[in-house]
Amino acid sequence: MSSKNKASSPPLGGEEASIEQESQITHSNNIAICVKNLSKCYQIYKQPQDRLKQSILPRLQRLVGKQSKQYFSEFWALKDVSFEIKKGETVGIIGRNGSGKSTLLQMICGTLNPTGGSIQTNGRIAALLELGSGFNPEYTGLENVYMNAAVLGLSNKEIDARLDDIVAFAEIGKFIEHPVKTYSSGMVVRLAFAVAINVEPDILIVDEALSVGDELFQRKCFSRIETIKRGGATILFVSHSGSTIVELCDRAILLDSGQKLAVSNPKQIVGYYQKLLYAPNDKHEEIRENIRVTYGNWIRGEPHDAARLISQNTKENKYDIDDTPAELFDPNLQPQSTVEYESHGAYIGSPEIFTVAGIKVNFLKRGEIYRYIYKVRFDSSATGVHFGMMIKSISGIELGGKTSAPMGKGVSHIVTGTCVRVEFEFVCNLNPGSYYLNAGVWGISLEKETYLHRVLDICMFKVMPLTNNTVSGLVDFHCKAQLKILDSANSEYTNL
Repeated sequence: MSSKNKASSPPLGGEEASIEQESQITHSNNIAICVKNLSKCYQIYKQPQDRLKQSILPRLQRLVGKQSKQYFSEFWALKDVSFEIKKGETVGIIGRNGSGKSTLLQMICGTLNPTGGSIQTNGRIAALLELGSGFNPEYTGLENVYMNAAVLGLSNKEIDARLDDIVAFAEIGKFIEHPVKTYSSGMVVRLAFAVAINVEPDILIVDEALSVGDELFQRKCFSRIETIKRGGATILFVSHSGSTIVELCDRAILLDSGQKLAVSNPKQIVGYYQKLLYAPNDKHEEIRENIRVTYGNWIRGEPHDAARLISQNTKENKYDIDDTPAELFDPNLQPQSTVEYESHGAYIGSPEIFTVAGIKVNFLKRGEIYRYIYKVRFDSSATGVHFGMMIKSISGIELGGKTSAPMGKGVSHIVTGTCVRVEFEFVCNLNPGSYYLNAGVWGISLEKETYLHRVLDICMFKVMPLTNNTVSGLVDFHCKAQLKILDSANSEYTNL
């Protein structure tokens, strides 16, 4: 099933655009989703009678030769957004509340008409949008399964064949025979997700719905999403969780105030999202503009900088260290993905790694102890201050970190002009590869605990390769292998 949503340029007043069905995407069969200049405008009326006035008076005013008056204000939930997603890609959409993420997904799914622009999709879409959207609360869970799956294009025979899998995945037991209005929110999302992933979609769209499930169910869902991804389906994923975006997605899109600011590798996009999230109100527009400048003019097309950034990260990974005999420091080993948050009176600098003997290094040995040190200058007095660090993988997965004190129990007061040397000692239990360090300082600002300064990927290091290495993955958990041979009675063991 393929579709194309077409609309003219955004008309004044946000009139809904028409939707036209087509048999296939005309420009490329390798594209799963193509969004061009997509916009959505809502009419906001101050009082109910203004809606009636808008439906009658402008037309009469034009008939008598007067300039028509507008009785509403416009709110652009989405404006001039363009991007393409290839078949088999997993793309994350991230942004602050009110950035237009859910509006975008609803238009891609066809449940909301655009004001302007076009949407083209290629393949069967299964969507998990608002909790239980598409479910009739008066119908039983079983009846909703058949109704929902039919909407997604399955015949009754196909639904019959998959029903056991759907019921088993949902794990709601006898409630499958009860009306959905008697379900808890967790039961609704279990059933909705079970239907969505069992229709074998070409395009799976998920809008933060999995956040209501318990940890076991979330892990089960993400495992199934990975299976769907390996099967070649396209996945569009909205989440406020940066680590989830980094772990699941090939690329990420940053939305803010209804506009697309950037498209790049997930780690970079999440960094800029967090920078916007913690920006003070008076700096928000400046930071938005800096992101636009960094990545080029996103409104007019896809960025070339994304490929450059990915290339830089790849070059970092290929740094030749095979012949390195011992710990060392290379000044050329510098991160290319550093993201600095707006300061609230504190500034982090001078990040360095030392051995216990005081030697500066950035090529480390697994199993050794190191000291990560940075300095913080306070240009304003601060209260409730504590410091932190985090080690991340090349893909942005948070591997572990430490804070100097629990939340609310930091240094009671630091005066203006103070410079603090922060030191964290850690055991390098990481396997060979490239890793990144964050640094952060928290404190009380405007009666709320927040970052006084934070820098992502402020420092990087490499763990050197080992000969005859038997440890796999990212972290060495000091696993031990032991092999023994059983005798014929299965009671005596002999070391192998």
